[in-house]
Amino acid sequence: MDITKDIKYVGVNDHDIDLFEGQYVVENGMAYNSYVIMDEKIAVFDTVDARFRHEWLDNLSEVLDGRKPDYLIVQHMEPDHSANIISFINTYPDAKIVASAKAFVMMEQFFGKDLSDRQIVISEGSTLDLGKHTLNFVSAPMVHWPEVMVTYDSYDKVLFSADGFGKFGALDVDEDWACEARRYYFGIVGKYGAQVQKLLQKASNLDIEKICPLHGPILTEDLGYYLGLYNTWSSYGVETEGIMIAYTSVYGNTKKAVETLADKLKAKGCPKVVLNDLARCDMAEAVEDAFRYGKIVFATTTYNADIFPFMRTFIDALTEREFKNKTVAFVENGTWAPLAAKVMKGMLEKSKNIHFVEPVVHLRSAMNETSSAEIEALAEELCRDYIAQDGETANKNDLSALFKIGYGLYVVTSNDGKKDNGLIVNTVSQVTSSPNRIAVTINKDNYSHHVIKQTGKMNLNCLSVDAPFSVFENFGFRSGRNVDKFESITPLRSDNGLAFLPRYINSFMSLKVEQYVDLDTHGMFICSITEARVISDSETMTYTYYQKNVKPKPQTEGKKGFVCKICGYVYEGDELPEDFVCPLCKHGAADFEPIK
Repeated sequence: MDITKDIKYVGVNDHDIDLFEGQYVVENGMAYNSYVIMDEKIAVFDTVDARFRHEWLDNLSEVLDGRKPDYLIVQHMEPDHSANIISFINTYPDAKIVASAKAFVMMEQFFGKDLSDRQIVISEGSTLDLGKHTLNFVSAPMVHWPEVMVTYDSYDKVLFSADGFGKFGALDVDEDWACEARRYYFGIVGKYGAQVQKLLQKASNLDIEKICPLHGPILTEDLGYYLGLYNTWSSYGVETEGIMIAYTSVYGNTKKAVETLADKLKAKGCPKVVLNDLARCDMAEAVEDAFRYGKIVFATTTYNADIFPFMRTFIDALTEREFKNKTVAFVENGTWAPLAAKVMKGMLEKSKNIHFVEPVVHLRSAMNETSSAEIEALAEELCRDYIAQDGETANKNDLSALFKIGYGLYVVTSNDGKKDNGLIVNTVSQVTSSPNRIAVTINKDNYSHHVIKQTGKMNLNCLSVDAPFSVFENFGFRSGRNVDKFESITPLRSDNGLAFLPRYINSFMSLKVEQYVDLDTHGMFICSITEARVISDSETMTYTYYQKNVKPKPQTEGKKGFVCKICGYVYEGDELPEDFVCPLCKHGAADFEPIK
């Protein structure tokens, strides 16, 4: 397979394997990917599983066509990628091995050989010149072993991503990428979200046209889709709106209860309900679903004064993978001494940002009038935001939305007649209560100021603390005149026809401009409220919370210059020009401070 004119694929497909890493079912096999760059000097990227030594060496020989490789790049030392290092050395004794220092330590552990006579040790920022192609090495520790390096070829703009962006399945099988990549990610890499986030930040500075992982297909189109999913997964965000129910049932009574709950959730507007019987489903699939959806219901029986074993295994699998940022509810069953809800909650209490929902549904052996009422109440609570988002079922005069206003951060949405627009503001206040009036102050330089002054209407989206930094990048660092800020978002609509955000908000208000106050550089819009909805009880995002918990810390170590207080952009130099404008957030020199 030709990936580019110079980059060739020499990997293999494995259809004999039944369990990957001894635990993950792979009905469609696995691919062990290996690559060659043909240039003045030749570099081979990684080997394959030991069982495919001869097939891999044959593939390599065919591509080399009589030439000898100069380097073997070892990005990752797991045996499915490194097992044939010694076979490669024996076949090509003049080739050098290029790897991190930790990888060479592991090679001696695996093979019992000292390779110091042929090793080239690389680290963050190292490069290797092949002729036309220059390889740039990027450290990726714990993605998902400590020795991992990824490689960027600046000539063909290809990222060799090691286990990143991999998936289960052989390359000669056609199947959905996201499903098996998600199961692969959360099963194998999921614990290391923080490290993946760091790698994504490094990758954002590279001009990437193709991604070559060690498992799964080469990614060549719509890379933003794959990068976006990896950003969601590694930040433990919500990928798909809906509710996942994980349950065990001994005699069918707990199963009957969760099926009743599922029916009620669907009836109340939940867009997707997924049930996983933990005793029968693929546990890796259940783990995948738990990270995919934002709301999880755990339902099980009390068993030996604990919980049913499959549920304990499931929760352990979640917590060891940094389960966080979820809304959680419980259904417990017990005939004489029910303890399941208490045990499950105790197992999850150390997980970060878990919102426990009441009521807990208590089954006493089987459903009765009391537990049926608890199921109804739980369904109502879990679907509260879906009910509020639906124009037919929402309470559109819920003025308790006013109580969500703080010195917070908001997305103001508008429409110029051609497309939806939005910007981040933190200058919102309730100025009177009789009548209710809201003041929104916007910089005149912002395109939204122009649009709202012309149309006289806007929507005020109150951001909640689960809003990721990408929301601020999208709505705060770009101009709506030049870009479509909703290009990757499917908005919902209020009665005034304007967009409101489908997630990351706890309420919104539709505002009609009643008065305009010119404040020189800014304009203040005094508005009445035409619609107000409370979406959830999530805490409002304050400016302080954003600064402490959401905005990435600027990478200033070893640098001399100035850092933007708004977005963290670093300007390197002894003096900051007075007319300098931040290329990210467009703030001026006054919002920069010296790096200390």
